[in-house]
Amino acid sequence: MNGIGENLLGIRGLGVTYMPAKGVAVRALDDISLDVRRAEVLGVLGESGSGKSTLANAILQVLPRNAKSVKGGEVLFGDRNLLALTESEMRAIRGCEISLIPQDPALSLNPVMTVGTQVAEVLRAHFRLSSRQRRERVNELLAEVGFEDPSAICGAYPHQLSGGQRQRVVIAQAVACRPKLLIADEPTSKLDTLLRSEIVRLLSRIRQTHGTTILLISHDPTLFSTFADRIALMYAGRVVEIGKCSEVLSRPLHPYTRALVQVAISAMDATAGLKSPFAAIHGDPPDSATFVTGCRFEPRCVDRMEACTQRVPREIAHEPARYVSCLKYGE
Repeated sequence: MNGIGENLLGIRGLGVTYMPAKGVAVRALDDISLDVRRAEVLGVLGESGSGKSTLANAILQVLPRNAKSVKGGEVLFGDRNLLALTESEMRAIRGCEISLIPQDPALSLNPVMTVGTQVAEVLRAHFRLSSRQRRERVNELLAEVGFEDPSAICGAYPHQLSGGQRQRVVIAQAVACRPKLLIADEPTSKLDTLLRSEIVRLLSRIRQTHGTTILLISHDPTLFSTFADRIALMYAGRVVEIGKCSEVLSRPLHPYTRALVQVAISAMDATAGLKSPFAAIHGDPPDSATFVTGCRFEPRCVDRMEACTQRVPREIAHEPARYVSCLKYGE
């Protein structure tokens, strides 16, 4: 997309560990470094438990109380390190400059408040507007996300709306203040194929109209194929591959990326009624409390070597703007 430029968000050496009251500490993020450019869609892809949602929460600084960020890490938003800001300073950023579309709107929306009131609360938190101005702005936002009768939707409660309608409401909340960065955490996971396509088109329109930068989180590679500019693959709390979307999906480098793409293709074939070998990632997802010594994907990797059990692969530039962490491509 024309207009993609310098970095809006720069993550450097970010680590997050969950400290349970009992048991072993869990390393959810381990030395994450990632850039998000202005006006781009960066897809973050990985299985459940790979650290995707923890990454989103770490950016917004809404981690649970038992989470501990590793000292020395940075989350640079413009010229500000979000990890160094006070809670009051972060409240001014959340919902205004950086917004989140949550996974499940049925859980994030208040069941005893009308959706119009809930969208208006975002505006109330960041702008000085009269009641009439807020009401007009809410109607504009609901129309923008595809509601033909915004006034009727304003007076409805979440339980009176379908899953797709609730998803549009939380998107209206997220874009109410025209944020620079929109984090979409599995925004289509609760929707059928048709509604999923509609939500992707809506996000694409928001990006094109307002130049919004989008960090799109999903476990499904097919969600990114026509929408994302770049993809970052996460496994066991680390980024293992990053590159242009078309190149990563058509020519994956990391064995984990290749396996995820094969699983997605197999699922699409099954949906289309085609007979093809069923693809699966061998072994079990990693236990983040007991990571192996070397490469974390080694126990499940069909290309593993002896060295993979001993050395942690570092990120290398295999090609221009194409990075991978795998000993197949160098030390």
